[in-house]
Amino acid sequence: MKTFFSFLLVITTLSITAQKKTLDHQDFEIWNTIQGTSIATDGNHILYTLVKGEKDSHLKLKTPNGNLTFEHERSERGRFTDDGQFVVFTVKPWKDEVKALKRKKTKKAKLPKDTLGIFDIKKNTLSKIPNVKSYQIPRKWSTHIAYLLEDIKVNKKKEDKDSKTEETAKADKKKSKAKKVSKDNGYHIVVRTLATGKEDTIKFVTDYRFAEKGKKLTYTTTGKDKDTNGGVYVLNLENNNLSELYTAKKAKYYSVNFSETGKHLAFVVDADTTKVQVRPNELYTWKEGESSAKKILDAQSAPKGYRVSSDGTISFSKDESKLFFGLATPPIVKDTTLLDEEIVNVEVWTYNEPRLYTVQELQVDNDKRKSYTTAINLSNNQLTQIATTDYPNSNLGNEGNAEYALVNTDLPYAITQQWDGNTRQDYAIVNTKTGDVKDKIEGVLGRLSLSPMAKYAFGYEFVDSTWITHNVETSKFSKLTDGSVFYNELNDSPRHPGSYGSAGWTTNDETIILYDRYDLWSFNPETGTKKRLTNGRADKTVYRYQRTDFEERSLAKDGKWLLTTFNEETKHSGYAELDTKSQKLKTLLSGPYRFGRLQKAQNGKGLIYTRESFTEFPNIRYSDLSFKKDDVLSDANPQQKDYNWGTSELVTWTSLDGVELKGMLIKPENFDPNKKYPMIVNFYERSSDGLYNHRAPSPGRSTINYSFYTSRGYVIFNPDVQYRIGYPGESAYNCVIPGVTALIEKGFIDKDNIGVQGHSWGGYQIAYLVTKTDIFKAAEAGAPVPNMISAYGGIRWWTGLSRQFQYEHTQSRIGGTPWQYPQRYIENSPIFNIDKINTPLLVMHNDADGHVPWYQGIELFTALRRLQKPSWFLNYNGEPHWPLKYQNRRDFNVRMAQFFDHYLKGDPMPVWMKRGVPAIEKGINQGYELERSDKN
Repeated sequence: MKTFFSFLLVITTLSITAQKKTLDHQDFEIWNTIQGTSIATDGNHILYTLVKGEKDSHLKLKTPNGNLTFEHERSERGRFTDDGQFVVFTVKPWKDEVKALKRKKTKKAKLPKDTLGIFDIKKNTLSKIPNVKSYQIPRKWSTHIAYLLEDIKVNKKKEDKDSKTEETAKADKKKSKAKKVSKDNGYHIVVRTLATGKEDTIKFVTDYRFAEKGKKLTYTTTGKDKDTNGGVYVLNLENNNLSELYTAKKAKYYSVNFSETGKHLAFVVDADTTKVQVRPNELYTWKEGESSAKKILDAQSAPKGYRVSSDGTISFSKDESKLFFGLATPPIVKDTTLLDEEIVNVEVWTYNEPRLYTVQELQVDNDKRKSYTTAINLSNNQLTQIATTDYPNSNLGNEGNAEYALVNTDLPYAITQQWDGNTRQDYAIVNTKTGDVKDKIEGVLGRLSLSPMAKYAFGYEFVDSTWITHNVETSKFSKLTDGSVFYNELNDSPRHPGSYGSAGWTTNDETIILYDRYDLWSFNPETGTKKRLTNGRADKTVYRYQRTDFEERSLAKDGKWLLTTFNEETKHSGYAELDTKSQKLKTLLSGPYRFGRLQKAQNGKGLIYTRESFTEFPNIRYSDLSFKKDDVLSDANPQQKDYNWGTSELVTWTSLDGVELKGMLIKPENFDPNKKYPMIVNFYERSSDGLYNHRAPSPGRSTINYSFYTSRGYVIFNPDVQYRIGYPGESAYNCVIPGVTALIEKGFIDKDNIGVQGHSWGGYQIAYLVTKTDIFKAAEAGAPVPNMISAYGGIRWWTGLSRQFQYEHTQSRIGGTPWQYPQRYIENSPIFNIDKINTPLLVMHNDADGHVPWYQGIELFTALRRLQKPSWFLNYNGEPHWPLKYQNRRDFNVRMAQFFDHYLKGDPMPVWMKRGVPAIEKGINQGYELERSDKN
């Protein structure tokens, strides 16, 4: 009887599995993602948005036990007010409705606009305000909201002109000349009291913002009508008093900002109505109790060679004793009398310029807006220039309260960035009261910062692979980790290894908490005395500090710290608690999952986080810091149970270099070890740490979707690669191919139907592999580099940077120039062995690629075409390194699936592979149809 029931259970299980659906491309559109997750400050409610494919968003508000309090369709960007009593969100027009209107050639101005939603949680009431352009709520108080309205035009029926009286005609003419909302004139804002719903409208506002703590609103306006001057105003929302700080006709205002309490305000004004190119900007300040703002700096009183910047950031120190703003150098004035045909347009590139011309070109707008941080002591209006043209970058200490600031420049070393990648920096300590330079720290290959209380400048020095501190008061310099391994132990690139980072500083800058590969260590910044706080190295568990307070500046010296855990061997993760007083470490949560996106209620015990695995979607969970009990709040994709999915496992093998490696093996859900499966190898560098990542069906921009392919009967193999400097291609071969053969030996892989796919660096490695082996029946290489010599001299067009540093020091790992190691460049370039390729190859490379020059993909394809090797080239016009538009991502996934299905599963060849898609048919016929008569 027991045998019978076991047999019946097997039959039932097989029947259920057989009834499950196989994922297809249209299923991408029904899969939800969770976005905009937040928890109220009191922890009593959780907010998130479900986004179905590329369709409309759905806002949900729940209690910690999972009860649905409120929901609203096509809504996004939900936010709690600071007290957690209201939810504010944006209601978007239906996407299908907007598409339908666009098909009717409806003008943009007449398309439906956003609506503002305000939900009162206590009263369970919803208010909706249509045609809202933007809104703001205060950060640390909750009584008001302000929102900006679009211009709403009321359509009126045309009246018969003959029926209009002369008086009516005059009234209409006057009305047509009335001031209208626009980008220049401003828009109307409404200030709403949340508790009562009372609203006040302020007309023609160009900028507005709340104070962070004080209950005040500032705004700039061009005037309520054509005859009224504009100005800067502060509205006290506790007593409804309005202060007029400044007024002028047609003035422009910039960088208007409060101090934290709202007791101070500063702004830049340009009241000149002429078109003079050098704008006479003026800096004004206001203090609560004063009747108007006072000018404290203008073109005449600014330091020589500088002017008040309209682009600089205005801020106040935490104690509100200092105002920080930007000074700028005079602009380069052009001759506006020249005609277009008289202007010389030539690029002059010079060998000894600090920045490559292509970098300069991309940064022209930034250079025009460049400003230098300057301080004004509000007690005596004394000006201190902190950043200068010599040291253009600044770091203020202790939220602006510190006596000293840290400034830096890379200009003396900028030219070397072309081939080094990383750039050295010169640092200096500047007195914020006098402007005197106290200390200089020159030639640092790394980045220095100030500790929270600004007692130390600190950072990681790449050359020495050590953490350093510099006492701001005493000028004492210390190497904290000199002689210890606090640098990347697995570094396999021809550059200095990076660090594992820092958790931060304890209270009052007493100690700095540094990471090695596994553990947290406490260091005395003066003596370098260290103490290990965890013991992860023993079992290869990585511990890292988990921040739970987004405003936290320092770690409590004697407190309980929440840590994340990750085991390098098992790939399990979780959370632990470190009691720094008793030095006891307690595991709170651990398992074969990936945990993430943790947010704690700022004024409550509750927190939310996610747990995921290959089979488990990262739904939102609610718990507290003990993690003893949790409630699953969301169920984003219940339909997953209806589909064949997959499982993930860790596999090991030994490379041809004798190194033991790890990789991910993803199998179909109904895997049968006695069957033979087609396999796709997909890799980049090291990916096995992502074993428990969930991979929801989606039209990815550059890689295969694991759940999609396993559902369709494929096995996926993602091997880790360890590189030998100078031989990246050979390293990939030595790591990947033994992994493939080890799986073939297990008996369930169809050795005659193995494909390989990768993008960018992965695409390069695939292009290399198919010149060395015929083990793959088909390959897709996205944005590949077949020619390291021509690629070495290319430009990364998104940044303007030369690609030289990549080959000499970073990912490409050659370790030198083509004239130093010509043979390495040749041996690692597939183009020199292109005739050895026997694997059908699909190449995707887009003409707006800002990472890898798209002529690299063309070099590969035209060489294959010259040799008449089976190959196809996809170029999504105007798309960057990957296709971003939904229709292009979906198209790429369809074509890639058809390509692999044809070669690895024997499906018919699609028309686009058989005869291509001629240019005359582009955008009309896609060629997805399968050639049923195809015999290949």
